[in-house]
Amino acid sequence: MLFSRPDGVRAGDVPPFRRIMPFIMPTRNESAVYLEQEIPLDGALAFVDEATARTGRRATFFHLFLWASVRALAARPRLNRFVMGGRVWQRDGIWLSYSAKKSLADGAPIVVVKRRFEPEVSFDDLLEQVYADLERGRSDEKSHVDKELSLFLRLPGPALRVGVGALRWLDRWNLLPAGFIHGDPLYASMFVANLGSVRLDSAYHHLYEYGTIPIFAALGRFREVPTVVDGRVVTRRVCSIKYTLDERIEDGLYCAAGLEVIRGVLEEPWAAG
Repeated sequence: MLFSRPDGVRAGDVPPFRRIMPFIMPTRNESAVYLEQEIPLDGALAFVDEATARTGRRATFFHLFLWASVRALAARPRLNRFVMGGRVWQRDGIWLSYSAKKSLADGAPIVVVKRRFEPEVSFDDLLEQVYADLERGRSDEKSHVDKELSLFLRLPGPALRVGVGALRWLDRWNLLPAGFIHGDPLYASMFVANLGSVRLDSAYHHLYEYGTIPIFAALGRFREVPTVVDGRVVTRRVCSIKYTLDERIEDGLYCAAGLEVIRGVLEEPWAAG
């Protein structure tokens, strides 16, 4: 187990200067870079309206973003890597985690969902899978993570700190059981927060040191901005997406190309198939 993990394999094509980076910058947040995309919504909103009419499910820009992210991680597989124990690993499968409030009330709890998506998943299939996850998450049924947390939180504070420290030590040495990893939403390819759903602007979010997520994406609310079209100033609806990336997984040019795949799907979703 010291030389293998249940959620990935050692990346074999990592150049020496990148292999040393986890030892120079051992934490995710000191390795973070920040990027923003401003996406015009004309094509995206037309696409999700068409999908809503076709499927009977209310499709949104958030669902389209998840689909675009799956396409980007499939097309640029080196984005689907993570750093653990000072080594770079290629993740086994495309896993997205995302959060949603059970309701818009101030005191409503947040449900966090994690799912594996196949690289060629259709938009309609992804839509059904996400709705199934959210319906289950918003029900009174306790998730795997809820059950684990309710057990751990029975411990007194000092014992809980020791327990969490032990889990992180086991993880660094690739000894953490698969049962902990596969159900935990902080072991994923990307975390997506739809801040626009609660009428907030996008924000740069920290990366979690616990777990293995190297990319955090925050979607903001829709805004009207002035744009020049054919020499005339018009207003256009846009959405700002802010990303936080762990630069140890891959170089900036490769990561930027991956984000451009997301942009391409969001702006011209019909071309993505």
